[in-house]
Amino acid sequence: MATRVQHALEQLKTTGVRITPQRHAILNYLMESMGHPTADEIYRALEPQFPSMSVATVYNNLKMFTQAGMVRELTYGDNSSRFDANISEHYHIICEKCGTIKDFSYPSLQDVEEKAAACTDFEVHGHRLELYGVCKSCR
Repeated sequence: MATRVQHALEQLKTTGVRITPQRHAILNYLMESMGHPTADEIYRALEPQFPSMSVATVYNNLKMFTQAGMVRELTYGDNSSRFDANISEHYHIICEKCGTIKDFSYPSLQDVEEKAAACTDFEVHGHRLELYGVCKSCR
């Protein structure tokens, strides 16, 4: 994982972004955990290491990482975006009881995108597939 973090940091440097200790820690947390944390969860995890860091710092860095294409923001309509450092083509399954999100792979749905474009005359830019159920811990 350190290689992924270093690669991402180098990518940021080439675009003129200054690498602060907080920025490095936020990116490292996302890429090491490979979970789907909220900004508040990231803040709480890093606060002991950076007591003067604000929640706004976390939000601003997440926005910048998202705009740079390093992180995906997952919104669910409840004002608690989650962030995913796995930007490969994959899907999510979400526990309806505890909110745990797990990644899973499935062959691309390119043919579905093409059919949708043909039927609706839309220019399709992508898709997001989510399945819902109850995880093993909550059953």
